[in-house]
Amino acid sequence: MGKVTGFLEYQRLHEAAEAPEQRKKHYREFIVHLSDAEAGVQGARCMDCGTPYCMAGCPVNNIIPDWNDLVYRQDWERAIEVLHSTNNFPEFTGRVCPAPCEEACTLRINNDPVGIKSIEHAIIDKAWEAGWVQPLPAAVSTGRRIAVVGSGPAGLACAQQLARAGHAVVVFEKNDRVGGLLRYGIPDFKLEKSLIDRRLEQLRAEGVEFRVNHVVGAAPVGAGNAPAQAVAPQQLLAEYDAVVLAGGAEQPRDLPLPGRELDGVHFAMDFLPLQNRRVAGDPQVRALAAGGKRVVVIGGGDTGSDCVGTSNRHGALSVTQLELLPMPPDALRNPVWPYWPTRLRTSSSHEEGCERDWSVATREFIGEAGKVKALRLVRLEWKDGRMAEIAGSEFTLPADLVLLAMGFVSPWPSMLEAFGVEKDARGNAKADTEGERSYATSAPKVFAAGDLRRGQSLVVWAIREGRQCARAVDEFLTGTSVLPR
Repeated sequence: MGKVTGFLEYQRLHEAAEAPEQRKKHYREFIVHLSDAEAGVQGARCMDCGTPYCMAGCPVNNIIPDWNDLVYRQDWERAIEVLHSTNNFPEFTGRVCPAPCEEACTLRINNDPVGIKSIEHAIIDKAWEAGWVQPLPAAVSTGRRIAVVGSGPAGLACAQQLARAGHAVVVFEKNDRVGGLLRYGIPDFKLEKSLIDRRLEQLRAEGVEFRVNHVVGAAPVGAGNAPAQAVAPQQLLAEYDAVVLAGGAEQPRDLPLPGRELDGVHFAMDFLPLQNRRVAGDPQVRALAAGGKRVVVIGGGDTGSDCVGTSNRHGALSVTQLELLPMPPDALRNPVWPYWPTRLRTSSSHEEGCERDWSVATREFIGEAGKVKALRLVRLEWKDGRMAEIAGSEFTLPADLVLLAMGFVSPWPSMLEAFGVEKDARGNAKADTEGERSYATSAPKVFAAGDLRRGQSLVVWAIREGRQCARAVDEFLTGTSVLPR
């Protein structure tokens, strides 16, 4: 697999990226995929492990050693066949996935892992350029109709798999464009939306129908979207043989402190979608910009990082990102291999300019004339997993724009309640992933997949659940299925 001595001969090569000061001037992607020769060398580093832990570390169980070897041998067309056999949308994961597969790579024990994500990126981009990504419509129709609620990665993966099994699939999206958080949560500089659009053309050619501006279960529409047409759950249950709920975990975690009502304190998902709309050319987008402001982002995850990168492109006066947890170690290796480690991670947005502070809690939003002007903060001490405020450590931080990026707590309850779906302890749709009733909810012929079922997670986990849910629905409708899990 690859070159027997490749991991000894070649070093890991990172993808080229535009310099921070240049890329801050636009919203286009700035990372360039590897050349054919570069990708081949990176594929040569694959070690032909007896147990490929990378596959176990990948939520969709990509057959990574096989396509590493094929790229090493420059057999690109077979490489995309292998990649597509487990992943419907590698152009998304090849750009925004944090690559748990690389943390599970055997080389990661004491060396730099194989550049799996960069190889995946190169494979799918070459496949699109060569015209190898074509519609795969079903040869025979089953006559069964399925409604998929939500058009994020889980809904799209589920819809594509079901359409390829011969079912008629209609995807309902509450916003004006298809894509869920791929469309209105991830900035264009990380994922250009033309990549979504060309994949949607493939799905349409395979028979998937999309209905935008249709909201099911009274869930709130996204920032900047026009009011959507209400669709009653009873209507879907009457008109379709099965319903898949894949609407994501969109209810953001709030910070109900004194001054929360001040102008200038916003959820990240009020801020990010509006910029995506501006890039798309939408007229009269509500102004919520960071230009010339002192921006404070509360929350240290990917959404917070996206707020940092967007604020820098707006021309923010300063950007500070706060995290409740202590600063993680800056370890070069993976001390918990093959599992996902807690490690200091510096994103491309952080490289563009950001002050980061850890073990900090917010006590109050301080305002003047109804607008936020500062935060009252306190430093924390962590012992045995518990936090305590450090006496006398209180301080203030100037702020003109505060963005709450502390994650998402659950799906909007109204949708689950409208279908009569039982919820788990965290407010997600309750459904198992194994057994005869996998992905089935407590409501008859209603299934759930993605973040709506598992809670906020990664795009790659959403794709996995969408694929597995499609197989469960296919088995429910026909008694058997040839779709892969």
